[in-house]
Amino acid sequence: MTNPRRTVAVIVPVFNEEAVLPAFFGRMAGVLDRLAPLCDGTVYLVDDGSRDASWRLITAQAAADHRFRGIRFSRNFGHQAAISAGYGMVPGDALVTIDSDLQDPPEVIIDLVKSWQEGNKVVLAIRRKREGETWFKLWTARLFYLLLNRIAESDAPEGVGDFRLLDRQAVEALRQFPESHRYVRGLVGWMGFRRSIVEYDREARVAGETKYPFFKMVRLATDAIVSLSSFPLRIAYALAVVLMSPFLIYLVYTFILHVFYHKELVQGWTSIILATILFGSFNLLMLGILGEYIGRIYSEVKRRPIFLVEEVAGEAPAPPPTATITSTPPASAATASGTGGPPPPTPTPPA
Repeated sequence: MTNPRRTVAVIVPVFNEEAVLPAFFGRMAGVLDRLAPLCDGTVYLVDDGSRDASWRLITAQAAADHRFRGIRFSRNFGHQAAISAGYGMVPGDALVTIDSDLQDPPEVIIDLVKSWQEGNKVVLAIRRKREGETWFKLWTARLFYLLLNRIAESDAPEGVGDFRLLDRQAVEALRQFPESHRYVRGLVGWMGFRRSIVEYDREARVAGETKYPFFKMVRLATDAIVSLSSFPLRIAYALAVVLMSPFLIYLVYTFILHVFYHKELVQGWTSIILATILFGSFNLLMLGILGEYIGRIYSEVKRRPIFLVEEVAGEAPAPPPTATITSTPPASAATASGTGGPPPPTPTPPA
């Protein structure tokens, strides 16, 4: 009895990429042709609320080539939500995530699949070189990964991004994470599983502009640290010492002036200023950190969907039976929602 052919699905987040999509389709079709001897390949493009012609190009490609399918969000929910939608909705024995800007060469998918076929559950694509990026971005990225690996309960190698392959077992494990503020590459590092690394040289953008400017990168880094570590809360002890030190030195200085040089200060002035500045600055800092965590607790308690699907192109994705997705697809559109958590229990009908 022959084993059935294994399937690999490629998840591609898309946001305002009309300038680069035609080139991406051409290179991705070539990769699917090369994958044919190894497995069956399908591409799912997740349109994250694009305002340009991206969705029109996706639907046209899905009509021309059955190996391409499209999922369109009702609005922009973010890159991590688009990846989560793929993990929640797309079938396949293995799922690959890659961006459509062609900075990550689609041809590397061949190497990821070969490593997966050797028995690895997680295959990470690590950037060996990064063309077209500023020294500031490279330096801050390196600093971020060094910090994250020291303080977080996750193993994210330097140079890792969202270009990876996950075996179905790893995908099902990832789908059990209920949080809405997601840093997917950190969650993948937290899970463990047998993994391997494939190195590649990252290319400059073919067309269009980056979708991760400075402030979005800061927000992503904040999500990563807050969701994977409680270190910012523990830092209160160290900050208390740091903030107290200069004021204690100043207190010693005023004491020496008073005792040895008989310089009189306004009675009570030193103690009031020291107490006000010390406790005021420290409390404001810690309130900000606590607010960051409480805000995320508030967001999680609301249990809003991570994404909403408005429409699909090509053959509609058939989510695994445990997917938290509700859909009522009309003839040419579908609506769905994904919460990222396990499905609610099915009510038992009365006897």
